[in-house]
Amino acid sequence: MESATRRDSPQNAGEAWTTRRLVRWIDGHLAQKGIDSPRVCAEMLLSHVLGCERMRLYMEADRPASADELDRLRALVVRASRHEPVQYLVGEAWFWSKRFAVGPSTLIPRPATEHLVEEAVGALRAAAAGGAAPVRMLEIGTGTGCISACVAASLRGQRRGADPSEPGPPPVDVRIVATDLVPDALGLARENLAAHRVADAVELRAGDLFAPLGSAERGTFHVLASNPPYVRDDEWAEMAPNVRDHEPRTALAGGPAGMDVLAPLIAGAHEWLVPGGTLACEIGHRQRDDALAAARANPSLSGAEVRKDFEGFWRLLVARRAG
Repeated sequence: MESATRRDSPQNAGEAWTTRRLVRWIDGHLAQKGIDSPRVCAEMLLSHVLGCERMRLYMEADRPASADELDRLRALVVRASRHEPVQYLVGEAWFWSKRFAVGPSTLIPRPATEHLVEEAVGALRAAAAGGAAPVRMLEIGTGTGCISACVAASLRGQRRGADPSEPGPPPVDVRIVATDLVPDALGLARENLAAHRVADAVELRAGDLFAPLGSAERGTFHVLASNPPYVRDDEWAEMAPNVRDHEPRTALAGGPAGMDVLAPLIAGAHEWLVPGGTLACEIGHRQRDDALAAARANPSLSGAEVRKDFEGFWRLLVARRAG
């Protein structure tokens, strides 16, 4: 362990390192290093090394760790204390109460993006209620595939966070096209879609913005959903080091105003939506005015609004194709 903590690290103390003691030690160490949510990170690292769910850490709080487990844990804690994302270290993140494989080629899913899933599900269910079958969604920049996977799972009747075999709301026939520029991201998305048993509902394609689409697909999608790069250049230095130094810049940086991808996406959205179809895009809090202006500048879009996320930040642009 680094010199400041070597005296107190698991490898050097004589007392047995139980699960309870390890959680407490990692929590305190990461807090000293300025890591966000240190206790959650501690639980994630320890449950990963022990090969168990986080709940079991408290069910077996007095379980002593083996020497091999302590060695592996120590190495991960050192990396986490240097602001390497814990989700990358353990290879997974939770989104919409589901586990997703993650890696350095993709953005780590955030809870705020769950609003995008809920908006897409609502719009697609409304389309189905209006007689559309199947309902169709286009996702631009799928990354881990978490948005498409959760939308497909929900429309197939799966309750949020429930096992795919458990019954939920009435199923809706859904077809999704999800695109990404990064081959490794598409590979990860394919793995996640299979894990959540929705691979047959989602077609993955490589390419930028609307390039992977064919002319016959114009005007066929009931929802266009995207969480595009939108961090402004002047915000980049403000990003936390675990984000700025480790997550892929191509999935985050959106140019001087954060609109380099958002602007063409909004300008061309109507061409791919059915009349009345929904555009739902995640945006940055400071982009509310720019995003609304871009949507209102497109005469084929109507009813543009920006909604707040659960933290009170302007986060979700919603508009509909006119006509």
